[in-house]
Amino acid sequence: MHEITFSSSGKSEIYQEILPQIEALIDGEPNFIANLANITAVLKSAFDWLWVGFYLVDKDNLVLGPFQGPPACTRIAHGRGVCGQSWAQAQTIIVPDVNQHFDHIACSSLSQSEIVVPVFNQARQVVAILDVDAEETNQFDQTDAEFLQKICYLISRQHFSKA
Repeated sequence: MHEITFSSSGKSEIYQEILPQIEALIDGEPNFIANLANITAVLKSAFDWLWVGFYLVDKDNLVLGPFQGPPACTRIAHGRGVCGQSWAQAQTIIVPDVNQHFDHIACSSLSQSEIVVPVFNQARQVVAILDVDAEETNQFDQTDAEFLQKICYLISRQHFSKA
C-alpha cells in the first residue's frame, strides 16, 4: 500500500508534491486501469474536487473508466459535451462555468466548473480523457491544465511508449 502525502496548501505546490508520488506509484505497474484508478484517488484526496475520473475511447464513444465521486454518465459520443469535444479536438478544455457552456452534459447538477485533458498514445491519438469537475465556478486554470497534462503524459509514457 502506498501513502500519498502533501503538506502544502497552494495549488501549484500540491501538484509539485504529488506529481513525483504519482510517477512512483504507477512506475512499473503494467495495468492501465489500476494506474488510472490510483491517479483518480490521489487527485481526489489532494484537491477534494467533486469528481475525478477517466473516460476510455471505445470506437465512437467514451466509456466511463475509473473515477472518484458520484455516479457519472456511462457513455459520451465523440464530439459531444466537454469530454467529447476534448477528444475530437485533441486538446485540454477548461470550462469556468458549465452552466454557460453550450454543450455541457450535466452528469451531476452539483458540477459548476470542469477541466478535461486528453491522454495520447504514441501516434498522438486520444485513448482516454481525464475529466475533473468542481462544485464552484472558476476552479480550474492554466496551472491545473499544466499539471494535469503532465500527469496524462506520465500515463502515456507508462502505457503507450515503445519499450
